[in-house]
Amino acid sequence: MPNRPLIVLLACAIGASCGVAGAQAPAPESCAHDRAHLLALDENQFDQDMSGGWRALSSIPGCALVAADLLRDYREAHHPDSGLLFWHEAQVRANAGQYPQAIALMKRAYKPAAEDRAGWNPYVDATIAFLRRNRAALRQARLALAAVPPPVGAGIPPVVDGYMEAEFADGSKRKIRWPLNIDVVEGLENCFDKPYADAYKNICRQPGREHQ
Repeated sequence: MPNRPLIVLLACAIGASCGVAGAQAPAPESCAHDRAHLLALDENQFDQDMSGGWRALSSIPGCALVAADLLRDYREAHHPDSGLLFWHEAQVRANAGQYPQAIALMKRAYKPAAEDRAGWNPYVDATIAFLRRNRAALRQARLALAAVPPPVGAGIPPVVDGYMEAEFADGSKRKIRWPLNIDVVEGLENCFDKPYADAYKNICRQPGREHQ
């Protein structure tokens, strides 16, 4: 079974772990939450629980930026250097249209080059290029991501015909494309003229979606 870092990366690739809900006009009265309880959760409960932690708050219409601030406060209290928490706050802010703030946070999410074996940094490059409206840089980042070789080693599923079958902690198995997040980046290219909240959606990752 893959170790937890690989599980998180694979979950990001299928949108189960790194996806964020879109934002609407602020509605503070609907964003009530037990801040002390949420800040006391361990990182897995706070960040990876699909129906709890910051995600439950982010899924409420109008509460995305409240969730982004909660992510910031949790990170500062517990894991000030957590690249994944930087990334998730950045995604929430990008979904809400706060592109400059999102870009600054994404720059804090890079991995050391020696540790990046799954193409995370090209994925970050591609997303920043999209937010900057730089189509040429987005294409260059996609090519760099597409060139990332498949992983090898004990416990790592093989890549067959461009897909790997990954087993997750709950015992479920799914086939996902390699390199990780290549479909997300293709979606950003296909829907380049749309807001990030729309371009991140699965529909933009389908062939033939260019400029629609």
